Amino acid sequence: MTSVRVRFAPSPTGSLHLGNALAAVANRNFADRRGGTVVLRIDDTDPARVVPGGEEAILADLEWLGVRWDEGPVRQSERSGAYATAVDRLREAGAVEDEDGAVRLGRTTVARAEGSATYQLASVVDDLELAITHVIRGSDHRPNLGVQQAIARALGGELPEVIHLGLVLGADGKKLSKRHGHASVADLRDEGIPPEAVRAYLDELDLPSHDVQLDLRRLRRLSVDAIAALPDEELAARANAPVELARSLRGARTLVEARELARQIAEPGRIELGEEARPTIERFAELRVGADGELDEAAARAIVRELKAVGGDLRALRLALTGAERGPELWTVVAALPRDEALARAAAALPG
Repeated sequence: MTSVRVRFAPSPTGSLHLGNALAAVANRNFADRRGGTVVLRIDDTDPARVVPGGEEAILADLEWLGVRWDEGPVRQSERSGAYATAVDRLREAGAVEDEDGAVRLGRTTVARAEGSATYQLASVVDDLELAITHVIRGSDHRPNLGVQQAIARALGGELPEVIHLGLVLGADGKKLSKRHGHASVADLRDEGIPPEAVRAYLDELDLPSHDVQLDLRRLRRLSVDAIAALPDEELAARANAPVELARSLRGARTLVEARELARQIAEPGRIELGEEARPTIERFAELRVGADGELDEAAARAIVRELKAVGGDLRALRLALTGAERGPELWTVVAALPRDEALARAAAALPG
């Protein structure tokens, strides 16, 4: 039985487009389910599409997503000899040279006038020589299928089995692009979506046979779940926060929001409450003094529950402790703050 070999072949144009990221994950999962191999190939035959640092950005994105490869990177720019040999073989098979020096097989240009291989030729040669068994790529490559099959046969081979994935679309039903936002792995990383959520979303899409619309609601739900599942130390590290604040960050929708919540608790804005808040703040101080030392979840919840039972102004307490009207669950803030710090903030928020 032939061992499964797939390839992920991005052009080095910068951070992975979400559709390309789907192809990367789909290839990895396809290989893993069959005990196969993933070859990383960098399609850099067209200098106009090569962006400085583009390959490094792709490698960083793959690492961020947890997509490993087994062989490569194989760079097409380093395989000119193999393509030149293939052009010679195609000449023998009937390829002709134009007046400008370009070489064509039928209507397809396989080598440019200066001798470099086109995408169509280089891709086929690599798939054959790297013994690729399955090509998994976006459906926008469908028009290339017949052309590449013809080139493969002219070279004495057969194109691997091809699986075309549906494209990732924006809300307007058009192919996802920069104008939509959320189009690249870098966009999602900058928005604070954890890699675990992006990978889980792409895993769920699997091998879509039809185009799929980017489901931001689902992606954000997965983001909340991923943040909630992180160990305290890991969540605190990603939020640039002390580990004591980890519980307060678990309701965050993104890591950006988690960082803001951490800042809110660690560096609260100055607030001055009205006299009407005094009973709540003073009762909180009594309860907090009575629960000496660090608070576990049960003790922190008990303080908030007691204040609520006596009609306390929990909004005022939140303002006193964090300087903000909204934020993480109040009990998590109460539990996170050392006793003396909580008491100092409470006292400072009262008038006079």
